Amino acid sequence: MTKPATQFTITLAQLNSTVGDVAGNAARARAARVKARADGADLVAFSELFISGYPPEDLVLKPAFQSACRSAVEELARETADGGPAMLIGTPWVEDGKLYNACALLDQGRIAAIRFKANLPNYGVFDEKRVFARGPAAGPVTVRGIRVGVPICEDTWLEESTEYENVVECLAETGAEILIVPNGSPYARDKNDLRLSIAVARVTESGLPLVYLNQVGGQDELVFDGASFALNGDLSVAAQLPAFEASITTLRWNKTADGWRCSGPVAQLPEGDQADYAACVLGLRDYVGKNGFPGVLLGISGGIDSALCAAIAVDALGAERVRGVMLPFRFTSQVSIDDAARLAAALGIRYEVLPVAQAVNGFEAILADSFKDLPRDITEENLQARTRGTLLMALSNKTGAMVVTTGNKSEMSVGYATLYGDMNGGFNPIKDIYKTEVFRLSSLRNTWKPVGALGPSGEVIPANIIARPPTAELRENQTDQDSLPPYDVLDAILERLVEREEPLASIVEAGFDRELVARIDRLLNIAEYKRRQAAPGVKVTRRNFGRDRRYPITNRFRDVGKPLPGADHALVSRASRGSSEAFDG
Repeated sequence: MTKPATQFTITLAQLNSTVGDVAGNAARARAARVKARADGADLVAFSELFISGYPPEDLVLKPAFQSACRSAVEELARETADGGPAMLIGTPWVEDGKLYNACALLDQGRIAAIRFKANLPNYGVFDEKRVFARGPAAGPVTVRGIRVGVPICEDTWLEESTEYENVVECLAETGAEILIVPNGSPYARDKNDLRLSIAVARVTESGLPLVYLNQVGGQDELVFDGASFALNGDLSVAAQLPAFEASITTLRWNKTADGWRCSGPVAQLPEGDQADYAACVLGLRDYVGKNGFPGVLLGISGGIDSALCAAIAVDALGAERVRGVMLPFRFTSQVSIDDAARLAAALGIRYEVLPVAQAVNGFEAILADSFKDLPRDITEENLQARTRGTLLMALSNKTGAMVVTTGNKSEMSVGYATLYGDMNGGFNPIKDIYKTEVFRLSSLRNTWKPVGALGPSGEVIPANIIARPPTAELRENQTDQDSLPPYDVLDAILERLVEREEPLASIVEAGFDRELVARIDRLLNIAEYKRRQAAPGVKVTRRNFGRDRRYPITNRFRDVGKPLPGADHALVSRASRGSSEAFDG
């Protein structure tokens, strides 16, 4: 009779996979297994869909891609015949003509078990129901005699939908001893608290220790922060891995009278503004690196938005890969020119001044010849930004460097950014950062920088840029009618409109001016077409522009700000409700 195991050693591979790089992801898995073997691990575990990269979106529908993923998994399985640790690795998997989000256990030269994700998210940035089939709730897999439950990411987030299969309950009832949860959970502010509360609920319900294994790295607009952790069955923290960096960490679990327990390393995690800044750095770094750009360039205006973006770029890539360009016109103040030069010197980036007057004047002359009967208006004002955008894109074509755009969320929300000027380029690290936070992050960066940042320490953004009144950053030559309220007021209104979807009446009830709220709502609505054409950028809030907030450009509905009428339930007969329920069921 085999003696029951009293120790179970698991290596957590919190790694940065790349979508579509099947061979590269497999190589990363091999390297992690070498480390796990050196640590004496029984099992090395990887994050959700690690082989394909996550999220693969419609790429996963290509038969050639599905075949490449399967071939990589099969080859890794053959390699486990060497007697080293087993592998638990996420991969797309086709079975009986259906495509699943799967996790494969590779051991002793074989694919020892496959588990499919049962609960497919279909909210926010997720759209898995469209590409994957729903798997059944299944029992644990066996690794070195230990029964391991493998709920995949959403299989533990029971609160999200009443339609969810209770996978954890099924695993507990079928003899699981420990839960390992592979995740592809993107960063959002305060997300760690939410993840921990979900994990605590599952441990409380099942009585089982839980390992929450998350990926790290940027993928288009998403940033995955890692921050993997483990909980003992009594809800104490067994381990906490770092955030925003790769980590291969081996945990040794011991069998006690109360079940499996572990006491591993506990890293400190950045929170709030620090976490947002770290996410912006990682998002830009991986977008540039994974898409093969040699470096970036950006317009340096002497204002705070471009200053913060320049600091983020240097922290992400190093000063030698960042190029700043000042593009002054006749309205550009000397203080802006001086501050831009000070910023470039503090960051150590390549910097040049390219006046745009000749180009802008040329465009104005063309317009004057063609539209003699029309007065000057916002058209001529916007030529500055459009000319700058044209020159930056030309420099990008010449050098191969990607253009970093610098529009903040506040001004993009209300259309205070010019298409083919302020908004277009390769990537925007502050796209989801409100203006009030731009100021906070700039001050923060002068006293702190994240782990792994490549920029200098100390004051990198001149104090004069941060101290300059925010109103100075509005569009040049705008009229009083076009002006925005103070940014703390604007951002408070936008947060309620964008993040919370509050009716105008409730925002007014909270103490905001009715006419101002209505105006901001109108600007938000009519700027939708601009945001559709803007560069992608890092997501840090729960609802950003893009895949989170899907509004039609052509849209006649407007909230008029009146209190919402209550529903008249008496008008709906019981028979009608019953028929509807029968049809839906």
